[in-house]
Amino acid sequence: MRSVESIGALRVGQSVEQVQNELVNSVVVENISASKESIILSLSDQVRKYMNQHIAIDSESVRFMSDNVMDASIGRGQQIRSIVNVQQINNVRYINKYLIKVNKALPDAGIYVGCVESTSNRKRNLFKRKTQFLCHLIWLFNFIIHRVWPKVPSLRKLYFFITKGKYRWLTIAEVLGRVVSCGFEIIEFKEIEGKVYFVIMKTSEVFSIKQPSYAPVFAMQRVGKHGKMIKVYKIRTMHPYSEYLQDYVIRLNGYNAQGKPANDFRLTRWGQFFRKYWFDELPQIINVLKGNMNIVGVRPLSQTRFNELPEDVQKKRILFKPGCIPPYVALNMPDNEQNIEAERIYMNEKHRSPILTDFRYFFKALYNILSGRISSS
Repeated sequence: MRSVESIGALRVGQSVEQVQNELVNSVVVENISASKESIILSLSDQVRKYMNQHIAIDSESVRFMSDNVMDASIGRGQQIRSIVNVQQINNVRYINKYLIKVNKALPDAGIYVGCVESTSNRKRNLFKRKTQFLCHLIWLFNFIIHRVWPKVPSLRKLYFFITKGKYRWLTIAEVLGRVVSCGFEIIEFKEIEGKVYFVIMKTSEVFSIKQPSYAPVFAMQRVGKHGKMIKVYKIRTMHPYSEYLQDYVIRLNGYNAQGKPANDFRLTRWGQFFRKYWFDELPQIINVLKGNMNIVGVRPLSQTRFNELPEDVQKKRILFKPGCIPPYVALNMPDNEQNIEAERIYMNEKHRSPILTDFRYFFKALYNILSGRISSS
């Protein structure tokens, strides 16, 4: 390490302030190196191996952190390409602000590795140690305190005042949705030793913090008549920030037989129940009253899904309003390919006889739903 005496050895053209800055940077770099080595040694072989699959953890361009404070020393005195934080993100009070600071500290295509103890991890750990009845009581209490309370606007400040933002209950879907909303792309996530480690890459700058809706009823952007985007209302069946993961989930797992994202980890348990019996579609009555949807009609699709349809279906679709009850329900054709064919059949019939077609399809769909022959997902 340089001594303070080196300040007196000014090179030509250097001021005292410049030499002082060099000394500070040198001290910071040496302290970071020592800290980094101790952090790496504290990691298990499995975690180190996982990280090395994505970054060279011994490289000088990788900065390790053992806390959740993004201070001014990040990036000082060295060229940072990657940041690794071994502390779980559950203890960050302002997660989005923290992620935006990480975003600013990284160059384009820079890598960040973090971890979270998800709610499912905590539940498994809880149920390992206690009797089932007691576990359910403790789980319910903690769910209300740590999951419901902070989502209520009038109580949120009090919750964070008491907890200081630590020990937060976070689902994997919420964490991954947050990182995407803060300008990152998900490379991979994996559960290791009771924590979920995630590797993300900076893809864009972020200048504002996006706030999700926690309301039980929310609006989604969908393609309506004449190709106009409309807000379609549904009961929330997914975790917060799930809307940012639509493309990622499709890229990861593709579509299921019903033409919806397969193996969708964004769904809550009660969301799966609601979807099975179509309860999540009930708020679309608002759309019917507003006049941008019908009771029966082609399914309202996202722009991404709409663009994947055959061109002839796209052209016909925008001639009709979308509906609460899609044609495949009435025709019992839930398979993805059959779904498209069901819409072709419906649109041809509706073109010839609009009112009678909707009337027939409504009662056919009602029978299929009540008899359990078909479900929403």
